[in-house]
Amino acid sequence: MMLRRTASVLGLSNRGCCRLLHSTSSLLHRGPLEQKLKDGPSLQDFISGTARNKSTDLKHEDNESVVSVPRAPSTGSSYFVETYGCQMNISDTEIVSSIMQGAGYQPAQTAEEAKVVFLNTCAIRDNAEQKVWHRLYEIKHTNKKLPAQDRRVVGVLGCMAERLKDKLLESEQLVQLVAGPDAYRDLPTLLHAVQGGEQAINVQLSVDETYADVAPVRPSANSISAFVSIMRGCNNMCSYCIVPFTRGRERSRPAKSIVDEIKVLRDQGFKEVMLLGQNVNSYHDGTDEGTSSYQLAKGFRDMYKLRSGGGVRFADLLDRVADVDPEMRVRFISPHPKDFTDDVLHVIKERPNICNSLHIPAQSGSTTVLERMRRGYTREAYLELIDRIRNLLPGAGLSTDFISGFCGETEEEHQDTISLMNQVIYDQAFMFAYSLREKTHAHRTMTDDVLPEVKSRRLQEVMSTFHSNLASKLAGDVGQLHLVLVDKISRKSADELSGRSDTNRKCVFANVPVRNGLGLDGETVQMKPGDYVLVRVDSIASQTYRCTPVARTTIQEWSSASIQDRRARVGSEIESILGSVASPISHSFRASNAS
Repeated sequence: MMLRRTASVLGLSNRGCCRLLHSTSSLLHRGPLEQKLKDGPSLQDFISGTARNKSTDLKHEDNESVVSVPRAPSTGSSYFVETYGCQMNISDTEIVSSIMQGAGYQPAQTAEEAKVVFLNTCAIRDNAEQKVWHRLYEIKHTNKKLPAQDRRVVGVLGCMAERLKDKLLESEQLVQLVAGPDAYRDLPTLLHAVQGGEQAINVQLSVDETYADVAPVRPSANSISAFVSIMRGCNNMCSYCIVPFTRGRERSRPAKSIVDEIKVLRDQGFKEVMLLGQNVNSYHDGTDEGTSSYQLAKGFRDMYKLRSGGGVRFADLLDRVADVDPEMRVRFISPHPKDFTDDVLHVIKERPNICNSLHIPAQSGSTTVLERMRRGYTREAYLELIDRIRNLLPGAGLSTDFISGFCGETEEEHQDTISLMNQVIYDQAFMFAYSLREKTHAHRTMTDDVLPEVKSRRLQEVMSTFHSNLASKLAGDVGQLHLVLVDKISRKSADELSGRSDTNRKCVFANVPVRNGLGLDGETVQMKPGDYVLVRVDSIASQTYRCTPVARTTIQEWSSASIQDRRARVGSEIESILGSVASPISHSFRASNAS
């Protein structure tokens, strides 16, 4: 602890401080090594920047040199990562794979085949943590049955690692390694310490780590869609949320590194990118020459005041990313309503390849609950934002989050949430009962006083309201046209393909030859993953569109035609294929094309 404080005072970076800790203090075994450290680096060496050179000269008793990034051992150097939680954790697993493979470790197909097993964890709700605890006990039980030399090294990564580091390493003794989300570069070093018989931990949060220079290792099975992390951390400090304490403060990748990564993905044949961040639309690259200043959506306020300055903001980045390839779809998650400024909405409207699928997390429909949650907006401001989105992007698919039973929630406040849901009519919702998280503002200042049975009942009412509204909405979608990106052969039948619409609705349709293009004289082609296909919705099955494919087309071909032109160009084709007059064009198509 003293070494970490000293490094902080001296201005060393978090990353440098952590590596320093692992190359020196983590080697403080009891015995002769303590004497040898007298010849090692001093405080003056740290100040002068010569500490690393001296530390690499330190020797264990077996004369093995201590190096900053050890390579994998020659045998048994396989790893496996089990990922829990959000898209950001999936992206982080790709970062971990890159770092591990760069250090000489090879990926295993299963946890049972691996020598090192990582659990990349989520701490946002108690249920997520319980899944990890269950899995850790399962691995411990299996490990006990193996000979000592064959037992797996177990490590916990991510949000749960930071929150429960002491319990994981000491009380339960379930793992040998704990690494927070900003410590993945140090995994080879931590494993080196474990191989020497030590427990290893690094949960130091960083003010600058974005892994911008680490090329993710993505699964080879899916070359259609890719996650691209653009920022990390969160400054919002909502009273119920643990993320600022497990992920740290906001910091954004340089815009150029993001655009360059997406160009590589384009060249590799990817057709869709999902931009990721804990507060993705508060993105700000202050190192770029952009001139945008910080803005809030109308009617919203911000607890965190240090967001000023020029540079590249989210609207600028969206525009640059969309410009990489007009035939590559762009999505983003997870945003905050306060950062849905008009310039962001206008970029989405103007760029046909930015999907009309927006996540607008409400959390509650009650202004008083929102105030206790420290969300920075009222019910009225939220509904005004929804109105602006509906006006600019008619037919956009809207998703949201709701928490039932937050501290002090009354029945009247709960009914405010129900009425908000009835007013907005969401396409997708993530609904949970409130789960108290340690360290949060709510944990320190409020009482989790809503009874579990009341939380459960209110959650069921929220879920019932959502599903009832969605069923009515989807019934009205029958007969509409959607542009779908084919992503795979259907799991249920090799004779069917599946993909997602611009509004993020899953679509399933027959794998049959279709006309190539919207013209009436095009040849027929066989569809395949990565194609854009125009489909008509025939029916709804469990929130999935069952469709008939009409034609293979492109984003640009479809978006370049006006609504009237689309009717004229595809009407007779649909009539001949489907045996009916063209149905109303899906309201997912942009108003700019309707004029």
